[in-house]
Amino acid sequence: MCDVNFDKAVEDVKNLKQSPKDDELLEIYALFKQATVGDVNTAKPGLFDLKGKAKWEAWNGKKGMSVADAKEAYVTLVNKLVSNYGLK
Repeated sequence: MCDVNFDKAVEDVKNLKQSPKDDELLEIYALFKQATVGDVNTAKPGLFDLKGKAKWEAWNGKKGMSVADAKEAYVTLVNKLVSNYGLK
């Protein structure tokens, strides 16, 4: 997987005509973090931080996925979202 494709997908996701659904946004976030940071390296957010907890859990669900696989999955997902929502 070429980093150029990943970088283009990162830009494309910012230019979708409409915002993806919440579950799609969580998947985008989780794959991006796994591709750029690797496995979760922060403590799980507290009980009252529902958004932070959901993001952490989505990212933690990618634990063990290689950076290359995460980038490839991210590009595939963004391409799907571009075909569904279009670009500005």
